Amino acid sequence: MHSSREADSAGQIIVAATPIGNPGDASARLLEWLGSADLIAAEDTRRLLKLAGSLGVHVPGRILSYHEHNEASRTAELIASVRAGANLLMVSDAGMPAVSDPGYRLVEAAIAAGVRVTAAPGPSAVLTALALSGLPTDRFAFEGFLPRKAGERATRLRELSSDPRTLVFFEAPHRLAVMLAALAEVFGADRRAAIARELTKTYEEVLRGGLAELRDWAEASEVRGEIAVVVAGSSGIVRSAADQVAAVQQLAGQGMRLKDAVAAVAESSAVGKRDLYEAVVAARTGKATE
Repeated sequence: MHSSREADSAGQIIVAATPIGNPGDASARLLEWLGSADLIAAEDTRRLLKLAGSLGVHVPGRILSYHEHNEASRTAELIASVRAGANLLMVSDAGMPAVSDPGYRLVEAAIAAGVRVTAAPGPSAVLTALALSGLPTDRFAFEGFLPRKAGERATRLRELSSDPRTLVFFEAPHRLAVMLAALAEVFGADRRAAIARELTKTYEEVLRGGLAELRDWAEASEVRGEIAVVVAGSSGIVRSAADQVAAVQQLAGQGMRLKDAVAAVAESSAVGKRDLYEAVVAARTGKATE
C-alpha cells in the first residue's frame, strides 16, 4: 500500500489543471505554482508560456517538455529531480493531466518511488461536457478517443452498446461525422447524445438530439474546434435480430466470415445466433422473416 503521507522525498509533484479554453478559469493555486515551481513539465512549452503570459505570471522555474513521445525517457529524470528536493509542476495543454493526456506514467512512477504527489484541480472537458449534456450524471464512463480503424471501432462500440452508464468520448472535428455514424449504427439512431464544442470559448456550442440527427448535422457542417461527445447509456432494452443485421453486414464487408460476424454480434447484443443468421440471410435475399 502506498500513501502520499509516507513519501520520503524533499520535493513534490503538483499535477495541475489548466484552462480548457477560457484563461479566466485558471485557479489561484495554478498561478501560485507557475510562479514558484522549480521545474515545470509541460505537454507543449510554447502553449504554457502563452498561458502564463495571458495570466500575467512570470515563470522562473525550468520548463521541460513532457509528452507522449518522451514520457518513457524523461520520467526517471523528473523523479530524480524531485527526490533531490525540487518541486515539479505537471501541466498538459488543457484540463487535467493524466486524463487522456500525459501524466499517468509520472504519477505511477512517483508513487513507486515514494515521491509525494498532490493536485491543483480545475477545469475538465470531460466533466464540463457531461454537466452540459442534459444526460444522466449519476454513473458515467470516460472512453476517450475511439479507434480510427473501422473494424476496431465497431468492436469497441459493440462492447459498450449495453453499458447503462453515460459515455463520454473525445473526437477530432474532421472525424466527427464518421464517429457519429458508427455510434448510430451500433447504439441505434435514436440513442440520446450531445456534442459539446469549444467549451468555455467564445463560440461554445452544445447540440443535443438522437445520434442519427447529430450525425446528419456533422455531415452537413464544417465542424471545427475541440469536441466532446456524450452518449446516453443503454436502456436495457434488447434489440431484435433485425436491428443487428447492419452490424453483421459491416463486419462481413470488412472480410470477416459471415458465421464469425454473426457470432461476434450475437455475443455482444444478446441476440440468438440462429435468429440473427436467418435475419441476415433474409436481408440478403430480400425475404421477410416471420
